[in-house]
Amino acid sequence: MPSALPLSAALLSLLTAAPKAQAPVAAPKDPGPSPQVAAQLIGAALSEGRAYARLAELTDGIGPRLSGSEGEKAAVQWAKRSFEADGVKVWLEPVKVPRWVRGEESGRVLASERFREHPLALLALGGSVGTPAEGVTGEVLEVRSLEEVAGLGEKVKGKIVFFNHAMAEAADYGKYAGLRTRGASVAAKSGAVAVLVRSLATASLRSPHTGAMRYDEGVPQIPAAAVSVEDAELLHRLVAGGPVKVELKLGCQTQPDADSFNVVAEVKGREKPKEVVLLGAHLDSWDVGTGAHDDGAGVTMVMETARLLGKLKPAPRRTVRVVLFANEENGLRGGRAYAEAHAAELGTHVAALEMDSGGGRPLGVTFRAGPGGEELVRPWLQPLEALGAGVILAGEAGGADISPLIPARVPFVGVRVDSSRYFDVHHSHADTLDKVNPKDLAQSTAALAWVSYVLAEVPGVLPRPEAPPAAPPTTPKPAAP
Repeated sequence: MPSALPLSAALLSLLTAAPKAQAPVAAPKDPGPSPQVAAQLIGAALSEGRAYARLAELTDGIGPRLSGSEGEKAAVQWAKRSFEADGVKVWLEPVKVPRWVRGEESGRVLASERFREHPLALLALGGSVGTPAEGVTGEVLEVRSLEEVAGLGEKVKGKIVFFNHAMAEAADYGKYAGLRTRGASVAAKSGAVAVLVRSLATASLRSPHTGAMRYDEGVPQIPAAAVSVEDAELLHRLVAGGPVKVELKLGCQTQPDADSFNVVAEVKGREKPKEVVLLGAHLDSWDVGTGAHDDGAGVTMVMETARLLGKLKPAPRRTVRVVLFANEENGLRGGRAYAEAHAAELGTHVAALEMDSGGGRPLGVTFRAGPGGEELVRPWLQPLEALGAGVILAGEAGGADISPLIPARVPFVGVRVDSSRYFDVHHSHADTLDKVNPKDLAQSTAALAWVSYVLAEVPGVLPRPEAPPAAPPTTPKPAAP
């Protein structure tokens, strides 16, 4: 593992030096934290290397952690033991989670007079129904949008609808995610027998990317799978030359809901323990790969932050609470369960921050708060300049698991990381430990530890944002860098 000690030493020198002259800003009511506290938190995050070592335990030791699986159960107990070993108070809060099992899966392009048979690299979408044992066979109908399917009417009947798209960068995820989540039901309304979706990916070595989908009530449930980028391109070329038939076999099934838990830990505040700064990440992952970037990196960052804050003497002014949410990937039940269980105290949640954009290097800080929030925190961000993250970035903070807190007007803060390559491996067999750079993970852990301390220690609290619309949307993950 690359050493972070040279950077740590450089940071210590920067953090203990006299502050640079700055343009006048609204000053906090007290002098702020000492450089020694900044050096203690940031320096330890960089030099001790606990985040990467802990990520190895989670990914290599436990592996995939889909809701309701044995891997998820093992991860809950691992997280609880780890917090206890760090001396951080921890407890479990029950959550009922969906239990979807992938089973065997395969697909092939059937031979024709124009070409020989081609196997397809595919993954069933999470929540999909299976096919009959003999599979489903149909002619491929290529489309580019949900609206196009609806406009084709009877031409869709009996077909396998293939949703193609042009995702090329992280910012495109939000443009095309609806094809995966809603495509099956939209196609089924017009009589399709199955759906194939081009993987939502920014890179591929014929590696399909799964993800959650859902069925509309009252609409036939048809099988749905994601195909690799390369096979999507193959289908596109073949369809351009004439009719193409595909055979699809999926053995997936949905079993009864299972018992699971949100893992909750906290470092109690010294002066205002009822005021809570919430740090979240999701402990579950898909059943392919080992969930290193999604969201093992976020899990280890928030756990390491709790460990570092727990060592501070004195403790921060407010309580810092870490929640490792259950079931973010295919249900969001952990996030909803937390909001329901803690509804009475959401008024004293002064900030919420979610880490779920991978383990890239830190870029800066984002906010979703009322007027004056940025000015309250800005003077405290100087220690992050040495990490290249001491700036407030455009765009709102958010996250899927903390989105149920929006109606309570909890201010959101984000430590944005470089997620430009996140979708190279997202939801695929390639999301493994070797894809996470230890130095980047250490730097983002350091940034998170500092921002968390600032939110818990700054004299004032962030103004609460305006009341949301009646049905606020959840935040897609991750934000583009």
